[in-house]
Amino acid sequence: MSDAPLLVLAKITAILDAFTLEHPSLTAADIRRATGIPASTAHRLLGNLVEHGFLDRSGDDYSIGARMAFWAGPAVRASALGDLLPPQLVALRDATGETSCFFIAERGSRVCVGVAETLHGLKREMYVGRIQPLHVGGAGRVLLAWRDDLLEAVLSSPLPALTGSTITDPEELRAVVAATRADGYAITTGERVEASSGVSAPVFDAHGALAGALTLMGPTLRLTPERCEELIDDVVAAADRLTTSIGGRRPQGLAGASGVG
Repeated sequence: MSDAPLLVLAKITAILDAFTLEHPSLTAADIRRATGIPASTAHRLLGNLVEHGFLDRSGDDYSIGARMAFWAGPAVRASALGDLLPPQLVALRDATGETSCFFIAERGSRVCVGVAETLHGLKREMYVGRIQPLHVGGAGRVLLAWRDDLLEAVLSSPLPALTGSTITDPEELRAVVAATRADGYAITTGERVEASSGVSAPVFDAHGALAGALTLMGPTLRLTPERCEELIDDVVAAADRLTTSIGGRRPQGLAGASGVG
């Protein structure tokens, strides 16, 4: 009779827990001694773990598989962002005087997961947890520029107008998203809220994949087109610092802060 699912899971957990930084490679005998699992059961479970990529095997030695490291990536990235995002946002806010925030894509929308509000009395409200459409604003444009799947999903549905400046034509949106990817940043005005502007740049993870969009936002009264141009280097440099802080890397061919134009 086979083990009950929860009992099997407990045994698999015990096997994986046997691996440590001090002992990253173990033989089957080492694993049996560490877990107390009978030889026949251990042999079967180790075979299954290797087959599904949880463990790698080289001769008699087993080690944690690459698939486990891949799954751990999002948790590590989230933890790193949780610790490192607030000071980076505050630093950008203090350097520019405007609200800085960070967005990720979630279930077909973009969600604010970090914000440092401007100290100016006149500001555009933003808060952690705020959900907004992907087809409007610089952050949305950045998220679409490095996520082809999101772009195609957004383009498959009508693009509702939130203001008179919202892009509602699919081909126009595709074109500005392509320009964002080529430039390495996005500047938008009044697409989500009238008289509001923003500058956004991408942050990348250790695989060179998009982690999110760093955005500087505020009223167009202060963030004029000329001022937005002046702030490009600040925003891109801040996004690069956040990328480095979380152990990320920029994709090849993407211009750095000094290369924007």
